[in-house]
Amino acid sequence: MNARFVIIGCICTFLSVLFGAFGAHSLKDILPPNMLANFQTGVQYQMYHGLGLILVGFASAYLPNNSNLNRAGWSLLIGIVLFSGSLYVLSLTGVTILGLITPFGGVAFLLGWLFFIIAARKSIKK
Repeated sequence: MNARFVIIGCICTFLSVLFGAFGAHSLKDILPPNMLANFQTGVQYQMYHGLGLILVGFASAYLPNNSNLNRAGWSLLIGIVLFSGSLYVLSLTGVTILGLITPFGGVAFLLGWLFFIIAARKSIKK
């Protein structure tokens, strides 16, 4: 097991719950509906991919010494920072230019899942 990704994933999911509660209770009366929706999208994707990080960590016990799992984990984390992070900052500041960063986070998410697929595929015995 790669405890590093399990711990990072747990921190990300913890923060997702915290940010979700903050958004639901503190921001709902402050932010316009479209910005609150952006914030909530960031929370959702952080949760999904935080769980993905935990999965990557546990998968390493079954797929040891697989560099694609490391790539998957780091890609998912980069995706969380770029995608969710840009949505949080965009929502809280209204600086719309930050929306240009969000797609790079989405690409990082896709790469993370692709690396995970490659890691699992390499483990299939022929």
